Amino acid sequence: MVSRSYSNLLDLASGDAPIPSFGRERKRFPRVATVAGILTDLDGENNVGSDAPSSVSLGRMIIVGNQLPLRAHRSPDSSGGWCFSWDEDSLLLQLKDGLGEGVEVIYVGSLKEEIEPSEQDDVAQTLLETFKCVPAFIPPDLFTKFYHGFCKQHLWPLFHYMLPLSPDLGGRFDRSLWQAYVSVNKIFADKVKEVISPEDDYVWVHDYHLMVLPTFLRKIFNRVKLGFFLHSPFPSSEIYRTLPVRDELLRALLNSDLIGFHTFDYARHFLSCCSRMLGLSYQSKRGYIGLEYFGRTVSIKILPVGIHIGQLQSVLNLPETESKVAELHDQFRGQAVMLGVDDMDIFKGISLKLLAMEQLLTQHPNKRGEVVLVQIANPARGRGREVQEVQSETKAAVRRINETFGSPGYTPVVLIDRPLQFYERIAYYAIAECCLVTAVRDGMNLIPYEYIICRQGNEKLDETLGRDPSAPRKSMLVLSEFIGCSPSLSGAIRVNPWNIDAVAEAMNSALVVPEPEKQMRHEKHHRYVSTHDVAYWAHSFLQDLERACRDHVKRRCWGFGFGLGFRVIALDPNFRKISVEHIVSAYKRTNNRVILLDYDGTMTLPSSTRTPNMETVGVLNSLCTDPKNVVFLVSGRDRETLTEWFSSCEKLGIAAEHGYFVRTNHDAEWETCVSVPDFDWKRIAEPVMKLYTETTDGSAIETKESSLAWNYQYADPDFGSCQAKELLDHLESVLVNEPVTVKSGQHTVEVKPQGVRKGLVAERLLDTMKLKGKLPDFVLCVGDDQSDEDMFEVILSARSGPSLSPVAEVFACTVGRKPSKAKYYLEDTSEILRMLQGLASALEQDARSAPQSSQQVIIDRE
Repeated sequence: MVSRSYSNLLDLASGDAPIPSFGRERKRFPRVATVAGILTDLDGENNVGSDAPSSVSLGRMIIVGNQLPLRAHRSPDSSGGWCFSWDEDSLLLQLKDGLGEGVEVIYVGSLKEEIEPSEQDDVAQTLLETFKCVPAFIPPDLFTKFYHGFCKQHLWPLFHYMLPLSPDLGGRFDRSLWQAYVSVNKIFADKVKEVISPEDDYVWVHDYHLMVLPTFLRKIFNRVKLGFFLHSPFPSSEIYRTLPVRDELLRALLNSDLIGFHTFDYARHFLSCCSRMLGLSYQSKRGYIGLEYFGRTVSIKILPVGIHIGQLQSVLNLPETESKVAELHDQFRGQAVMLGVDDMDIFKGISLKLLAMEQLLTQHPNKRGEVVLVQIANPARGRGREVQEVQSETKAAVRRINETFGSPGYTPVVLIDRPLQFYERIAYYAIAECCLVTAVRDGMNLIPYEYIICRQGNEKLDETLGRDPSAPRKSMLVLSEFIGCSPSLSGAIRVNPWNIDAVAEAMNSALVVPEPEKQMRHEKHHRYVSTHDVAYWAHSFLQDLERACRDHVKRRCWGFGFGLGFRVIALDPNFRKISVEHIVSAYKRTNNRVILLDYDGTMTLPSSTRTPNMETVGVLNSLCTDPKNVVFLVSGRDRETLTEWFSSCEKLGIAAEHGYFVRTNHDAEWETCVSVPDFDWKRIAEPVMKLYTETTDGSAIETKESSLAWNYQYADPDFGSCQAKELLDHLESVLVNEPVTVKSGQHTVEVKPQGVRKGLVAERLLDTMKLKGKLPDFVLCVGDDQSDEDMFEVILSARSGPSLSPVAEVFACTVGRKPSKAKYYLEDTSEILRMLQGLASALEQDARSAPQSSQQVIIDRE
């Protein structure tokens, strides 16, 4: 689909088309950025509320990766110019098959080759015209710090569970490398900004190199449709929390609409980090996992990537592949080939595999001369002393095994440490009886998938191998349990690569498994791999991304925060900040007013145990003294505390313990809103709570006259949440015949009599005023937490009933911009007090002329 921002991409590239408009203003951007971006220079014109409509139809997909899916080389002719071609092995190119023919794809990324500054404009124009690729040119010194520095020295080792315990293990955290990482991500954001039509296009960012890119894009375009997929493992919280910039990376990822992981373990670790470090909890609903983040739902996608089967089959059909298979078949005639294909780095477990091979030949002498391990060692992607050590250790182990167990005509281990053509690797897959992957940690690893497809073969290879074309195929896999593809291949023999004996026995088992079982395992794996290819993965991700972005048009967005702490708040379009002038005006022209306020978290900081200050008491007394107002306080605290704290407010009514106890003024007697015959249920609930308190460090029981609450605010977040779920189930089962409700709240599990709720106090107040013939014509309710939502619902629903005046002004207001049933908000407690002072001042100004009437103010303490 062609973008609405411009119709001809080639005209844009040639400079004939007008520069597209981004946001509300037309800005001219350079086509090529050759310098590092500045963190504070976010250039976002949409930082304020953005109310423009947005389309939900799929326009284009902008795919952003560290490297473009291109190969480049100098032209052999005299011009010496650059020649480019598609890199058929690139995942970013292969995933296009899953996006549909009508989806236009733009690629943004860097080039492997260094382009001279004088050539960058021409190269950028050529790539855009010919390949629809937008290159990000990174200065060499900056790229070194970004890729070989922060990515490979900090993120890559940490995500693979290697801590920098000494300067030799990854090195200490270097702030300059982090700044380079941020600067490169900023360059990528600038390149995306050049071509994006934010209302139509989807952006899909790939891997750990660009983890802060979502923040830069969300800063510029509040409603950008943004997905991110992490292709590496995500470590457990105990490992990840050691990273000095842990919060920045988490918050950056949460600026995406959809975050993808290969396995549930990786997603679980990410969610645990969000819980422990940011205090965020997730919910699973109808098969989808989501995190609520400032009114936005960040969806979590769990789906392992697949392979491009068409590409593999085309290589299998090449004459070169057939010839290589014939050559290898003759070379290893009469021997069972076990194959390993790994990068030469410290996480692939090559040395562990070699030790297991040595153990196999030692414990099973009959395998000597019959079994060969072919180890293909791809060039390392990183560099440094660790890579050199792996190379030295691997070569030493191969030499030792071959000297010990080798004989004329038999080489137990064949090490191939030179680059292979793809068809050569395919040929090794085709003749191998078993594939071994013993990585100690790997994000996905698609080698087993490729092996399965190649073992399926074709007619030409069947003829070359002397195989009956109608015979069932067979294959065996020995996989490390620490790689991402392991859970998907349930027919594989899973091993702990650190247990050399177990790996050796698994290798032997793979060789002696009966033929029917080998065939059954192969059929099971082939069915999965062939149906879950890269196109299926990309299509599934795009579907979920569309679903995650579907409500963008319905939301009002505000951006706030500085630097990498930036985030967007998305709220209902009818949700807006209350105007003090407007509410004071409505207040002045009414005679029967109801004001419902919250105290803890509204007029004072939440969880505060301090008594109300003089300013708060003064505002309450001013409201109480107006004959039009009857002030009432609704709180979750006990009545003794509230009586002591508000003893100077003689006309203040109080409802304690969420409305169970009610007192109309200081001189009145306490009454109960709900009839409770006894509290015998406490003798059942309290011992259960004590059991969980003893086993959950940091938890405590809050005992009130009408209720019991188990609080785990200071417990371990994961364990506390788990215990709370167990306690909730436990209490519900033992109290099933008691007249109580068991509810979980923010870090609490509470048991209270049925029918006790804050909204009940509001209902009784409105009914009482109706009986007195004083229908309220002004209602204000301010609260900050979930318990106040009940009062919001009561007063908003009362607008259509007989409890309010037909012309009543109703203001339901929450504290802070967050999802709520309220239609208004104020930022914090100071704004709440300023608003109440404005109302109190209006009372004083109109005191002489105001008619005598009565009204009630409800203030909730929790």
